Amino acid sequence: MSPDDESFDLAGCLERVRASDQRAARELVEHLHPMVVRIVRARLPRRVAEEDLTQEIFLKMFTRIAQYQGNVPFTHWVSRIAVTTCIDHLRAQKRRPEFRWADLSENEADVLDAVLTSENDVTAGDALAAHELVHKLLDQLKPEDRMVLQLLDLEQKTLAEVKDITGWNITLIKVRAFRARRKLQKLFVDLQKKEHS
Repeated sequence: MSPDDESFDLAGCLERVRASDQRAARELVEHLHPMVVRIVRARLPRRVAEEDLTQEIFLKMFTRIAQYQGNVPFTHWVSRIAVTTCIDHLRAQKRRPEFRWADLSENEADVLDAVLTSENDVTAGDALAAHELVHKLLDQLKPEDRMVLQLLDLEQKTLAEVKDITGWNITLIKVRAFRARRKLQKLFVDLQKKEHS
């Protein structure tokens, strides 16, 4: 279904989404997904997963949907969110072209201690390698697990902020984060075993 599909009742779907209809929310995402993916692919920043960026755009759309006034077509409004989100990621990369050791969370630092030869003078190359390793391992997790670690550990969001973004309750967030960290550690151990075999 394309965003220009005449048979899709966008106004009716938006009304149902605002009334917290989950099925309508899924339909809206399915309807807009091809357009959002096209925008993301055209502007995808390095080392940012297409799926993660698309998911972030839809999260922003749903959290801001009450702000949509109808002054512009809804697809234009969503396009603007998509483009702005991509641009924000590109700007962040330009501001921080190298990932610093200080940017790792305590958990990531613990997991990656074994990778690095020195605990003190970590070179930019080592820190970048560690960052890339974290993202390669994160990419192997389920999207929900990756998102919870991204929000909590990489973006340092509070549990309340993650609850607002995802709609999950605090207990679910804690359990999912705990399990995701364990999966990440297992992936890292498996990777080490492969390296040494």
